[in-house]
Amino acid sequence: MNNKYIIKATGEREEFNSQKLLSSLMRAQASREIAEKIVAQIESELKEGDTTREIYHHAFKLLEDEERPAAVRYSLRRAIMELGPTGFPFENFIAEIFRTKGFETTTDFIAQGECAEHEIDITAWNKDKLIMIEAKFHNEYGVKSDLKVALYIKSRWDDLANQEFENFGPNKRRLDEGWLITNTKFSESAIKYAKCRNMKLIGWNYPEKGNLQDMVEEAHLHPITCLNSITQSDEKLLMEAGIVLCKQAKDNPDILKQTGLSNEKIEKMMKEIDLIQK
Repeated sequence: MNNKYIIKATGEREEFNSQKLLSSLMRAQASREIAEKIVAQIESELKEGDTTREIYHHAFKLLEDEERPAAVRYSLRRAIMELGPTGFPFENFIAEIFRTKGFETTTDFIAQGECAEHEIDITAWNKDKLIMIEAKFHNEYGVKSDLKVALYIKSRWDDLANQEFENFGPNKRRLDEGWLITNTKFSESAIKYAKCRNMKLIGWNYPEKGNLQDMVEEAHLHPITCLNSITQSDEKLLMEAGIVLCKQAKDNPDILKQTGLSNEKIEKMMKEIDLIQK
């Protein structure tokens, strides 16, 4: 299959790259045999002008029929995007990742800078580091955090750089690192600027190692939105009860019952979570 062009979420055309699809399937821990079989079928059925979204859904369905746990991991980006339109659950999600790394965390901290107050999405600290994080949540594919966002966030970290904070440990301390994390991608100009200014960016597939997908998989923190055993209404009930992650659902069966979910549905959830987290 040569020179077939597909449409990205941004509306741009690009040549279909079978190796990129193969890599994404194997990253989800699909076996090479199954991944190559799916890529071959996608290539054989690919039409000029197919969208990346259509290709994803087709690949997901094929993988789900072959290796269910791998299909869930493959759908991780979509699942994170479905955490909610407000971005608030996404902040909790990022905070939980840092907690698994041994940090204490808080959200929506008001930090007094040299020139202005700043509401910080997530603050994470341990005995060695104090990190403040801006979490940019997008619920549409193709939306990127661009240079304007990077400039704005860097100006906030600069305003806080020389301040001392007394809320994060026994002694006053200064900000060690300011991060910008998004569930989608960064523009090339934002990445270039961040490199020049030594600014920490974490996106879905940026940097090559230590990106958001890596962080989620290493921490085994799959959002409840990746589950097929519950509906969108169930997801809303769970999020309102503070359950954003499969791990939280597994660790808090009493809270699940309080949401009004049936015992049968809870049992199906637990079985699916066990499959995902193997």
